[in-house]
Amino acid sequence: MINAVKERTGTDQDFRFHIMRMEDLYRKQILAMACTLVSLVDLRDFYTGGHSSRVATYARSIGVHLGFADADLDKVVMAALLHDIGKIGVPDHVLLKPGKLTDEEFGQIKKHPELGWMALKNIEDFKSISLIVLHHHERMDGRGYAGGLQGNAIPLGARIISVADSYDALTTNRPYRTARTQQQAIEELLRCEKTQFDSRVLAAFLDSMAIPVDTTSLG
Repeated sequence: MINAVKERTGTDQDFRFHIMRMEDLYRKQILAMACTLVSLVDLRDFYTGGHSSRVATYARSIGVHLGFADADLDKVVMAALLHDIGKIGVPDHVLLKPGKLTDEEFGQIKKHPELGWMALKNIEDFKSISLIVLHHHERMDGRGYAGGLQGNAIPLGARIISVADSYDALTTNRPYRTARTQQQAIEELLRCEKTQFDSRVLAAFLDSMAIPVDTTSLG
């Protein structure tokens, strides 16, 4: 009887271990797929690929400070990696233009969240991620795109990526402008708090970066 119980216990433990290994392998495969998709954008625009990786790092830190469960954190990080995947559908003469975009060209750039959503929504494990990608350029005041969502109607993951995305864009050199300093970038984020950015998400970002903010220059 005792031997039978031991054998059953051992079998149960082996089964659980096997399931854990399969789940770990599955997560690695999904991550590899995401990295492959990001690399496709990277082939066209080196900035975008490096940018997505940095945004994912910032988004993870924000999620940790907001107390996200592991599964929710993985979704946000994956969405951050893929948030610009729709730029694959933007013409080179617009995506790679070194100067200021015309209104028409900017209109084409604004389509990239929807293009990204369309590329991901039919992949079973990317359905919820695709909605975060679709709405990462929404604003708290409802003046963003692609859906004109407002406040808490915007998925929290999208609000996180909005902050992370904007900070990295501000602090990175582009052909048409030089990067702002960290303090200048933080001042810009704070200036747009509540209109563009979620206050709770922005506070979590500042905490995660351990950034001392000089509020005397905010006026």
